[in-house]
Amino acid sequence: MCTDNIENIIPYLDLFTKNMHKVHLDSAVRPVAKICELIAKAYASKNDNKIKTVLTPIHKQRIIETCFDYMINDEKIAPKAYSMNTLFILGKEYDWVHPELVLILERDFQMQSSGFKARARHILKKLKRY
Repeated sequence: MCTDNIENIIPYLDLFTKNMHKVHLDSAVRPVAKICELIAKAYASKNDNKIKTVLTPIHKQRIIETCFDYMINDEKIAPKAYSMNTLFILGKEYDWVHPELVLILERDFQMQSSGFKARARHILKKLKRY
């Protein structure tokens, strides 16, 4: 539903961001991380949308914190990949996010799967250009 129209989450945005850190089941963590990525992409989009006007600094802070939790904790590759993208996008607005993301990616690089490594290389390349 959110992939088709992320604006459907707007009435639930506060509830979603307040409670997403409580989700710990693997089957639920993945969609939460994906929704965070979709919100970040909509927020950073060049096209006008309602997400840009309703996403508050508190919402962004909650999303960033949860994504860093996914990056640090023992999650599967998909939530980590979605979180990398989300942190890259929202990190353009918060100067402390990108350096932390680089540290985590470089620290965990050797111990992770090939999928993680591929996404991490992609994000690190973007961060170096940014």
